[in-house]
Amino acid sequence: MPNDWATFGADLHLELRGTRLRAGLMDALREAVRSGRLEAGTRLPSSRSLAADLGTARNTVADAYAELVAEGWLTARQGSGTRVARRAEPRDRPRHRAPTPPATATPVHNLKAGTPDLAAFPRADWLKAYRRALTTAPDEAFGYGDPRGRPELRAALAEYLARARGVHARPERIVVCAGFAHGLTLLGQVLRDRGVRAAAVEPYGLGLHADVLARAGLETPALPFDERGTRVEELPSLAGCGAVLMTAAHQFPFGGALPPDRRAAVVDWARASGGLVLEDDYDGEFRYDRQPVGALQGLDPERVVYLGTASKSLAPGLRLAWMVLPAGLADEMTAVKGTVERASSAPDQLAFAEFLRSGAYDRHVRAMRLRYRRRRDQLVAAVAAHAPATRVGGIAAGLHAVLTLPPGTERPTLRAAARHGLAVQGVSHYRRPTAPPSPDALVIGYATPSDSAWPGALEALCGVLP
Repeated sequence: MPNDWATFGADLHLELRGTRLRAGLMDALREAVRSGRLEAGTRLPSSRSLAADLGTARNTVADAYAELVAEGWLTARQGSGTRVARRAEPRDRPRHRAPTPPATATPVHNLKAGTPDLAAFPRADWLKAYRRALTTAPDEAFGYGDPRGRPELRAALAEYLARARGVHARPERIVVCAGFAHGLTLLGQVLRDRGVRAAAVEPYGLGLHADVLARAGLETPALPFDERGTRVEELPSLAGCGAVLMTAAHQFPFGGALPPDRRAAVVDWARASGGLVLEDDYDGEFRYDRQPVGALQGLDPERVVYLGTASKSLAPGLRLAWMVLPAGLADEMTAVKGTVERASSAPDQLAFAEFLRSGAYDRHVRAMRLRYRRRRDQLVAAVAAHAPATRVGGIAAGLHAVLTLPPGTERPTLRAAARHGLAVQGVSHYRRPTAPPSPDALVIGYATPSDSAWPGALEALCGVLP
């Protein structure tokens, strides 16, 4: 019976779909009560009249009513008929529905940092890798699996990271996770279990990451910053600090690489104090003017936790990231991950392993490196032509640039951008509360727009610069 219906009163219609009339009637009544179309106390038709309305047996309706009474949706009393049950509202539910906030207008152009060109995702090559991976996958790959991740992917990552990023990695020390924040959440729990009280952070960066560590129960003091980057020599003065989170190869958002003497200094601090350096290598493959700066982890694999992700090189929707851990931390991390979320998606891991082994990942990164470098050069040229008072920095690597503005113009420029449908963020958006203010600047994610949208986004940006 595909579309039977019954009318209660003047305007209430119950649509009954499917071939099982009793089940359909029960579902329709539940939804009518849940949505408020049938108010508490409403008297329902007798089973005889509703059965006649539906053209079915009276017992079918009587049984449906009886089950809904048993579930608490309806009440039935002799002489009073069947009615919608009165249910106490939760104490925290407002008596009047709050007004719906106005919808936020979708920006015409998006230049926020942190996302690659999603239109450039290599769909055809990924599909080939997925098919090959699924064809050859063992049956056990579709079980719960090892919390560390599929061995095929950990082996492929160990080879790739050693070759491309200078990371000392063995498959048994790699743990695959569902994004950088997921890995950082697990690390925060392990650090807290070890008795660490604080994990230092850079004074400018993604607030989400510091929040993740804070939710794990860790204090997150911000280190000082100067024209050479994060002042890691201040780490010994932070009481109870057992870890530091850094973007050493390409600082976010300012874009510089940590100088060699400070790279050595942060590793020396970790060795002397027994602390750990948490290295966020979020876009380490994208360096344009020379070979990429090697990962900090190569200086001391026993004191540096390396965290990488496919979110910038491929797409954040894949939810693939990885940690390369010191020997003493790998088992603890595996145990924690096994209790929180035992395994990430096995088919996606297998496909990524095939994508790495086949060379498709290297080809994709090389192609995107050329594309993003062209955009960077176009951005630099356009700003020089239209806003000579604006200086472009942080452009040696990565997917974003920092546009330093004349003093006092960051907020007016952001307001003008919003009026013109341009989504962009100022550098103040990334400042930790205790960090001193930096010069006014915009952080421009030039990788975010598609190729077709990029010219319009660049024109809109130049139109709002002071």
